[in-house]
Amino acid sequence: MRPDVSAPCRPTTSAGPNPTVAEKAWGVDDIGDLTGRVALVTGANSGIGYETAFALAGHGAHVVLACRNPDKARQAYDTLENDLDRSSLEILPLDLSDLYSVRAAAEQVLTRHARLDLLINNAGVMGTPYRQTADGFELQMATNHLGHFALTGLLLDRLRTTDRSRVVTVSSQMHRVGRLDLSDVAGDHVGNTWVAYGTSKLANLSFTAELDRRLRAAGSTTMAVAAHPGWTRSNLAGNGASVGNHRLRGKIGRVAGRTFGQATRTGALPTLYAATAREVAGGQVFGPSHAFQLFGPPTLVRPDRRARDLETAARLFEISEGLTDVHYAVAAPAGVTASR
Repeated sequence: MRPDVSAPCRPTTSAGPNPTVAEKAWGVDDIGDLTGRVALVTGANSGIGYETAFALAGHGAHVVLACRNPDKARQAYDTLENDLDRSSLEILPLDLSDLYSVRAAAEQVLTRHARLDLLINNAGVMGTPYRQTADGFELQMATNHLGHFALTGLLLDRLRTTDRSRVVTVSSQMHRVGRLDLSDVAGDHVGNTWVAYGTSKLANLSFTAELDRRLRAAGSTTMAVAAHPGWTRSNLAGNGASVGNHRLRGKIGRVAGRTFGQATRTGALPTLYAATAREVAGGQVFGPSHAFQLFGPPTLVRPDRRARDLETAARLFEISEGLTDVHYAVAAPAGVTASR
């Protein structure tokens, strides 16, 4: 079993809007015993998703590895079983860019599991050339937001009947460059691919804010929270850039993604903290605490003001329900009117 070399992280001590750092360090070893709990991690075959699955399974959770590529999923499964002293794992085929696949995956989860404690919406694509999915959505918006939106909605009843369950959606600091156009959430008119990525990450945060608002209004113990990994070495940029026929772009993306940034074990810490720490409150966002949220231990962070716009979040939620044909069992509370 590999040694735990994860950098320690520090818990937040306030649910307020400003980042705060406590004196006592928090690390993966502080996750606690998760025996009996069920966690689903999308994109669990590599990068931050793999590290998240590793930590959760290592602390006793049954982890569902929800992955698009079956060969990579099997490789991750075998590696986890080999590296962990104990593990309870299963593979779930899931292509978030295809709503048929999302519905089939959700049905399998509902059939196999009477509880769902953690839904980690981690998988994503980044910097892909423009491509329209079979459902008519721009690939990045389809995978990063709409697919996760549909999956969460289809599993919501199972989450709500599991006491103190959590939905953790992984965003990015790139949300600050996003431009959310409510008249074109599907992404029919995409200019810059990186802005499109940022837009999908901004949608992740708006979704989290509105979902948590609805859950609280319904009196549910389920929480919706978000996290971002900062600047982390992974295959995300390279894989996204390699979509299509531009070989040089893909090669540059892979080299950059594997060379710069912090280790994926460190980048996974904000997600793990959001998923397991007792101090977490619904609607909060966690990210690295150093150097403009690029590196370091996780803390409570303040996203861009557009991610905190409740009217936009409410309208995006309604539009996403229409696009995916997945309608949530928790209604919008009174007090915020979705702008049209």
